[in-house]
Amino acid sequence: MRSEREMLDLILGFARDHQEVRAVIMNGSRVNPNLKGDLFQDYDVVYLVRSVQPFRRNPEITRYFGDIMIMQRPEDMLDPPPEKGGHYAYLMQFIDGNRIDLSFYPLEDVDQVIKDSLSLVLLDKDKMIKELPPPSEQSYLPQKPSAKSFDDCCNEFWWLNPYVAKGLWRGDLIYSKQILDTLMRGQLMRMLTWYFGTQTDFQRSPGKFGRHLKGHLPGDIWVLLEETYSGALAEDIWESLFAMGDLFRRISRVVAKTFGLNYPEGDDRSVSSYIRRIRTLPRDAMTIY
Repeated sequence: MRSEREMLDLILGFARDHQEVRAVIMNGSRVNPNLKGDLFQDYDVVYLVRSVQPFRRNPEITRYFGDIMIMQRPEDMLDPPPEKGGHYAYLMQFIDGNRIDLSFYPLEDVDQVIKDSLSLVLLDKDKMIKELPPPSEQSYLPQKPSAKSFDDCCNEFWWLNPYVAKGLWRGDLIYSKQILDTLMRGQLMRMLTWYFGTQTDFQRSPGKFGRHLKGHLPGDIWVLLEETYSGALAEDIWESLFAMGDLFRRISRVVAKTFGLNYPEGDDRSVSSYIRRIRTLPRDAMTIY
């Protein structure tokens, strides 16, 4: 596996070899002062260029950087749809384990690029970029909830609970898991991000998909979060559903108390009672009450 020094020499070498490239900015995890580096961190690199056109669908680029295992060019894909704008990117996973997410942006978009607080200028041929503050997580810090966003999160979470319970009663494994692990978990992670903010004074980022939560959550909260991840057996999914409710209830009450909000205790009680009743309901039952 090529070392960080080798990779940076390669990244800067390409920029120096191509006059169209006027500046190089690295962002992402490798410039985050709060993260301990590891060998699998991506190199998130932006080349600011006079014209993006020469770098679109250019096989020279992939040959220059090494032997590729697999690659994506997001602007050429239909699913997911590409972002709007004049940039073009190569996401390159190399056989040796390194990965470079390389984007070409027109010079006029420099202000858009450096808005990311995790930005470090590696090369500026024309001295066109103003001095940036040291890289920080400022752009990625969680925001405090409004009363409306808190209410909506709670409502959606408890609204979705019966979907999972009914699906389990019907034996619809795929349906139940999809609701639990995507829609419900999305609301749980939203609330957990606010809770994380209360534990860190909203001065740390939880990371993509909450990957940095563990070190900042009380041990019992982390254990309960682990219990929300279930296997494929119906009983396991039931237990995960109830664990998710227990966790949501605990952290929501803390968030509500911190910001003077109202947790919907009535919705919680009614829905929790309803889904527990469904769990005990025989499959041939004609009525729930």
